[in-house]
Parts: sequence; C-alpha cells; structure tokens
Amino acid sequence: MKHDLNFDDQRTITGTVKWFDPGKGFGFVVADAGGPDILLHANVLRNFGQNSVTDGARIDIAVQSTERGKQAVQILSIAPPEESSSQPLSDVDEIDDDILAAAPLEAARVKWFDKVKGFGFANVFGRREDVFVHIEVLRRSGLADLQPGEALAIRVVDGKRGRMATEVSAWETAVSE
Repeated sequence: MKHDLNFDDQRTITGTVKWFDPGKGFGFVVADAGGPDILLHANVLRNFGQNSVTDGARIDIAVQSTERGKQAVQILSIAPPEESSSQPLSDVDEIDDDILAAAPLEAARVKWFDKVKGFGFANVFGRREDVFVHIEVLRRSGLADLQPGEALAIRVVDGKRGRMATEVSAWETAVSE
C-alpha cells in the first residue's frame, strides 16, 4: 500500500471553507495566505466531531502535501462565517441577548433535519418535547446539515411558537470547551 502523505511538510493553515458537500464526502478550504484549494475530507471533519460545515466558515487546519495537492489532516478549530447575509430569526428577535447567552448547553439528539425545508427537530435528553432547529441557527453555529441520531449540545429558549435552538454545537466540540 502506497502512502503519499509527506509528514515533514505538515503545517497549520487558517482559511475559509469554500464549500463542503456531505453527500460527496468532501469539500475545499481556501487558505488566507493564498495558494491552491485544500481538500477537506469528511473523515477529517468527523474526527473533529462534525458531519458538516457551512460554506464561509473560518477554519484552522493541519495540512499536508500529497501527490495530488494539499489536504487537511486535522481540524483545530471552526468558527461560523464572519458575515451573515441571512435574515434574522423572528422567533427570537424580541428575546434579550443576555437571556439567549445565559441558556445552558443541553445534551440532545437530532430527531430529523431537512436541509431543503430549512429546519428539523432535536430531542433534549430527559425531556419529551421537540426542539425546533432552523437552518439559520446551524449556519450561525458553523454547521450546514444534521443527521438523524447525531449527538449535539444546544442552547434552547422558549420562542413565540415553542422551544427552539438558538445555538448548536457538535457534542465533541461542546464538551471540550
């Protein structure tokens, strides 16, 4: 078996996610310093504890050179996109920012999520009611999609139409903070 990774050439890069497609299992990162796009494979993302990452997210990665170009071998951090061109969420517009920030992170599992519809639901451990998860909350949290059964840490508030997530984190990321 031939390994084409050059371990002497590993370095840390800061950049922006150009795009990532969970269905294809890969995407690309553009380094702040320029140069060719860097391959981001789904396995590297899963090792970080996420199944997706939103386009435009800021990312710190360890990169190695291969015969086919540069590829990420480890994710060090992911931050949501710096600018959001999206609409505000009317359900939480009237809730004080301090209340939103004070909501505790709660363990949850994804019940279902439909990226095309732009929403889904999660269940908080120990509670019966569903928690609404809007795709804009995912984008603001640096995620692009959720899979049924995926473990999460979420901040939940009572919105105009019931309980809703205001922040979503991959479980592994939340427990390390």
